[in-house]
Parts: sequence; C-alpha cells; structure tokens
Amino acid sequence: MKNFIYLLALLFVSSSVFARKADFSGRWKINREKSEMNDQFSMAPDALVMKQDKKTLSIERHSSFQGESFSFTDNFTLDGKECENRGWMDSVKKSTAVWDKGKKSLTITSKIPMQDGGDMTITEILSMDGDNLVVESTASSSFGEMTEKFVFDKE
Repeated sequence: MKNFIYLLALLFVSSSVFARKADFSGRWKINREKSEMNDQFSMAPDALVMKQDKKTLSIERHSSFQGESFSFTDNFTLDGKECENRGWMDSVKKSTAVWDKGKKSLTITSKIPMQDGGDMTITEILSMDGDNLVVESTASSSFGEMTEKFVFDKE
C-alpha cells in the first residue's frame, strides 16, 4: 500500500512538472461560422501563420479590407517582458505576452498610440479548444470597446 501511495505521488508530481504549455504553431484559417464577430467591422484576420519556440511567438496575420489584402507580423517574447512591433501608420505597438498558471492560454496585451493622443489597448487571449485555435479579443480606446471571439481551423 505504501508503494502504491509513493507511485501515485510520483505520477502526480511528474505530470505537473512535465505538463506542456500550449503550442500555437501552424497555419490557421478563420472559421467564420464558429467565430463571434462584429457585423459592421471586425478585426478578424483571414489567416494566421504562427511560429512558437520556448522563448518567442511570431504571429503573421493575413487580412483583407475593402478588396485589399495586407499582412503584418508581430514578434513577442514569452517571458512577460515588454516588446515592440510596428503599429498602424508606423506607430510603435508595445506588447506583453503572459502565460496563465497552467500554461494553457497566453494573454497578449498591446498598446497602440492613437491620433487623439490616447491609446488603444488590445487584449488577446489565445488558447486551444481541441484542434481549434481560439482568440478572444477586446479592443478599447476613446472610440469605445469591441469584443470578438475568433476560431481558427488548422490548415
């Protein structure tokens, strides 16, 4: 009985030590039917290409607006430290990426300077739901707040 308890304790400790954080790497295509997007204007990208290693996450976003296609890439450190990427109209977007306690979701908070002198704050929570990537996005600025949920299928 004592050996069984030790074995059980060892399994519990080893499973928590070796628990793997979510890996968002891959090519992802938006699933509009599963997503919850705004009717008039959505910040949903059509596709994502994500590359993740132990220290960094790169997100290449492919979007279209009024018939024009465009893409941009953000690079984040996964240590919670602030990093900088190019924002709208050559502004500097400052972001932090922080894992939840179980390392199953990643919260990216970005601040982008606005023309009115304020900032837009965008918070994205990335997680996996089975084989789907889920991004819960909230954007707030002096223009108001917008919340959307994007669901992506792996290509």
